[in-house]
Amino acid sequence: MKKTFLNILWVSFLVLAVFQSCEDDEEDESHNTGQNCMSCHIAGGSGEGVFSVAGSVYDNSKESVLPNASIRLYTDANGTGNLVATLLSDKNGNFYTTETIDFGSGLYVLAEGNTTSKNMISSITSGACNSCHGVNVDRIWTE
Repeated sequence: MKKTFLNILWVSFLVLAVFQSCEDDEEDESHNTGQNCMSCHIAGGSGEGVFSVAGSVYDNSKESVLPNASIRLYTDANGTGNLVATLLSDKNGNFYTTETIDFGSGLYVLAEGNTTSKNMISSITSGACNSCHGVNVDRIWTE
């Protein structure tokens, strides 16, 4: 009887440990750094959640990701006008949101790292950042 109770207790512990570690991994980690997030995270897509803005940010080497960078969307160029949204990159350099973003006639991006910030010269009307960056234009980067 005592052995059966210990076996049940041991199995219960294992099930809880596995469930908890999987849940934590899902909350902490994004994936596919540098790829177009919107190829999956769209209405009817295979990704969980519909992203309105998503991408990846790198350090000045353009090879290593930059965690804790902020991506700010403004109504006017060079970080001026109204701040519409602020997104932070995770430990994999990825930033994303499922919040509705009103792009209007265009928003301007300011990427801020630990020591520098970089402005995107032209406005954007789509949040699929990696559909261009890393494909036919430079990766998003700052320091």
